[in-house]
Amino acid sequence: MTEIREKLCYEDKVILAPMVRIGTLPMRLLALDYGADIVYTEEIVDFKMMRSIRRENDVLGTIDYIDRTDGTIIFRTTSRESSRVVFQLGTCDPLRALEVAKLVEQDVAAVDINMGCPKSFSLMGGMGAALLTKVEKATEILRTLVKGLSIPVTCKIRVFQDLQKTLELCDALVSTGISAIAVHGRTVHERQQHSNRNETIRAIAKHLSIPVIANGGSKEIEKYSDIEKFKNQTGCSSVMIARSAEWNCSIFRKDGLLPIEDVIKAYLKYAIDFDNSPSNTKYCVQNILRDLQESPMGKQFLAAQTLEQICRVFDMDDYCREKSEEYRNSGLQGRFQVEPTREGDGTDKGLKRKHVEEDDDVTLMRCAFLRNGYSDLELPKSRLLQWLRDNKKKDMPVYDTWREDKLFRSIVTVDGQKFSSTFWEKNKKRAEQGAALVFLLSMGVVDEKQLIESGHLTR
Repeated sequence: MTEIREKLCYEDKVILAPMVRIGTLPMRLLALDYGADIVYTEEIVDFKMMRSIRRENDVLGTIDYIDRTDGTIIFRTTSRESSRVVFQLGTCDPLRALEVAKLVEQDVAAVDINMGCPKSFSLMGGMGAALLTKVEKATEILRTLVKGLSIPVTCKIRVFQDLQKTLELCDALVSTGISAIAVHGRTVHERQQHSNRNETIRAIAKHLSIPVIANGGSKEIEKYSDIEKFKNQTGCSSVMIARSAEWNCSIFRKDGLLPIEDVIKAYLKYAIDFDNSPSNTKYCVQNILRDLQESPMGKQFLAAQTLEQICRVFDMDDYCREKSEEYRNSGLQGRFQVEPTREGDGTDKGLKRKHVEEDDDVTLMRCAFLRNGYSDLELPKSRLLQWLRDNKKKDMPVYDTWREDKLFRSIVTVDGQKFSSTFWEKNKKRAEQGAALVFLLSMGVVDEKQLIESGHLTR
């Protein structure tokens, strides 16, 4: 029997806005904990999702959409948010949009089309705010989704300087059958220093018959009661919060804001529990710390590279280690296990990989090159060259680098000996640095314990 799901309601809601790199699973769950009614994912571009594969992660209890070319997580969700998470899609094509929306349809509560992003990447690709002036294309995308999906479809827009032009755009979008529309009260060329056009949003809300979600008021939203003020000023059904939530997600708490350190610890627990990437975790915590990055604690945090090092700053490293060990014992594969999905593309690449891994003449180690761990003068390739000079070796190192899918491996030959990392990197330069790092470790130039602690090496 097919399960009948209750459709998402957009009336009288407080919503976490879509934010690039911020709206990943830990932040979405934290927002729900603090009182958000609906949470949006970060914008995910259609082409990216089209090269993903869906996997049920029994260890984490999540649904993972994994990039088949490099093994990275594009979108991770869990049943806890399935009835309240909105998947925001970046697209300029109705058929691609429908293909991706059908892919995630059973895992999310609704799909939203980004029609407000002013970034050059979106505009050049015909996505985001570019759709504001391509009404026929925008309505075709929405109409295709409304017709083809069983879940609600919405869009998020910016306004024009001309109110009538804005209202005409909204009329066209609403005619497609969308369930709600989110409105950021600035034009494409306006930024945070410009005042939000609350009166324009009010006029839109009065003009339309579907729920209008007010967005863009973070400068005035410093506590929970300010959310209601913004809602009244705009006359909208609901309010969507971006920067205020990015800085302190407890803005959603009716009982008031929590101290920054409490919010960070709660965020880190979710980051640990759901194996969030260290780089994304660090980015989100940086945006919570803001000016505190200049404090002694902030500087210690900025020097951290691994998730465990980040957690150590906030006295959560024991918990991080315990969960990591638990996940390893349960068979969870991490970034060190990422491999290409194909055995090659008709060439001998797959055979080459097999040969390298079976070749006793190649010293193999599980080393990853983490760029932020090195100054320009301390890069592994630079230190390798210095070692050659110090040891009066005349022959230069030779790098043999190859690509499979979008991943790279390299073998460096030094003085007749070969060295390689078993870790697949995302570009040629990183692969060569990783091979050089294996050489340095083999020669005792770098400390093994230090590499393990910094996340560059696993045993």
